[in-house]
Amino acid sequence: MNLRLVSLMGVKFDREVYEVMVPTPDGIIAIFPDHEALISLLVPGVLSVRYDKTDPDEKLEHFAVSGGVVEIGANKVKVLADEADHGDEIVESEAKAALERALKDKSEAKDQVELDRAHELIDRHAVRLKVAELRRHHRRI
Repeated sequence: MNLRLVSLMGVKFDREVYEVMVPTPDGIIAIFPDHEALISLLVPGVLSVRYDKTDPDEKLEHFAVSGGVVEIGANKVKVLADEADHGDEIVESEAKAALERALKDKSEAKDQVELDRAHELIDRHAVRLKVAELRRHHRRI
């Protein structure tokens, strides 16, 4: 099946895959060829791709994604994400520092607007850090 991942910055990924795991409000959905048609919201999380049925988890490719929409149908998966970063694009030390700044912003928030923004940043940077850690872990194996 074809996976097309598009962010506000353009097409991030467009190729044939065996499995796609996407974060939705109801949890992670694993999508395989001939999956039932579906449209769902995308929540901040890790989007994982398996190229071949026999690929072990160590060969999964990971993207940090933020809000958006996923559309499944006719052996095509379209993911429209506000942001999508491949594990190779994320610098772990920078993601960790950004998460720490967001946590500090949360503790210093003066109103609900600042608190909500801090929560968004925490979600974003926590996911980016997780993807960076997954990339590091898989490269050691």
